[in-house]
Amino acid sequence: MSKTIFYHAGCPICVDAEQMVLDYLDKSKTTTEVVHLGTDRNRIEEAEKVGVKSVPALVIGEDVYHINYGASLEDVKG
Repeated sequence: MSKTIFYHAGCPICVDAEQMVLDYLDKSKTTTEVVHLGTDRNRIEEAEKVGVKSVPALVIGEDVYHINYGASLEDVKG
């Protein structure tokens, strides 16, 4: 089973994308962790290291998928 991480910052675009992603991912094939970078700020560096440039973003294995555009990681840091 693969691991998926959904990074977001709590903005309306992120929340909407989170609901869509969680509804459509096949739970028999992947486990999904949701990371709210606005409240879990110590995970921002981790997100940067795996290649997240903006949120919302979905990381599946080593692949990063940027979904729509809510905020850059620089905005989240600020």
